[in-house]
Amino acid sequence: MAATKSFSALFLQLIFLLFVVNSANAQLKVGFYSKTCPRAEAIVKEVIDQVMYVAPSLAGPLMRMHFHDCFVRGCDGSVLLNATKSSQQVEKDALPNLSLRGYQIIDRVKSALEKECPRVVSCADIVAIVARDVTVASKGPNWEVETGRRDGRVSIGAETLTNLIAPNVNITTLITRFQAKGLNLKDLVVLSGGHTIGTSHCSSFNSRLYNFTGKGDVDPTLDSEYVKRLKVKCRPGDQNSLVEMDPGSFKTFDNSYFTLLTKRRGLFESDAALLDNSVTKEYIKAQATGKGSSFFEDFGVSMVKMGRVDVLTGKKGEIRKVCSKIN
Repeated sequence: MAATKSFSALFLQLIFLLFVVNSANAQLKVGFYSKTCPRAEAIVKEVIDQVMYVAPSLAGPLMRMHFHDCFVRGCDGSVLLNATKSSQQVEKDALPNLSLRGYQIIDRVKSALEKECPRVVSCADIVAIVARDVTVASKGPNWEVETGRRDGRVSIGAETLTNLIAPNVNITTLITRFQAKGLNLKDLVVLSGGHTIGTSHCSSFNSRLYNFTGKGDVDPTLDSEYVKRLKVKCRPGDQNSLVEMDPGSFKTFDNSYFTLLTKRRGLFESDAALLDNSVTKEYIKAQATGKGSSFFEDFGVSMVKMGRVDVLTGKKGEIRKVCSKIN
């Protein structure tokens, strides 16, 4: 009898633990703010539409902010935190994030939401919703954003070096970094397609043009005509000039990125590396020839999947009043 009671108690504990775990996971869902802040997503869209009308070039950086947030400590808004006098270097001040722009837009959205429903919508969710809205504003796909993330209280600059994707990595590193976040080969090639909008500093690919192996040579995987065009815009050692990642349509979200890759015109080594794997290469070829699945649909699916990486839900973390500092 005692053994039976002991087993029953253990069983009930397991059921309780499963309920707690599933409840935490269930916190992330479409329409999380439907009762607590019904106009939350509408307010974000209003602000972003205003911003995109006057500064469409911010679409790329704001979309990539979501990537950079999720790949370090999960999608917890840690990329938004400013350093304090007592803190070490934070994510936004680390080298891989110095090219990010648009923090003031996140602050603008947060201010609008705080007026409507104070301390309800997390900064992490704002980053995720903004990424979707700037994509739509760039004539890209729309998808339902799962919300319910809470904000982290820690931001460590050094963690960007071991988690974010450098522009000069090979296919092995790309696969490893994505798998570490629970993302597969399709997610890798689909999310890389986000390079269809935005610009890059010459410093991210300058070595491909002038000193690829340290002998003053050019990366042989780059199309020679493309090299000529890039050298006109980027002189040796140029750190600051900007180049379109998807020449001709860098303000429009489309699948021309994949066509460029088949012509050996991917701007970064990490772009060209996608041709070194049979799965990612097949996806690229299918998109370039118009015979593949819908890139727009695939992008939405992979963005939702990425948006689930190591999220804080339930009572973990906090809802920041100001996105750049913890409460």
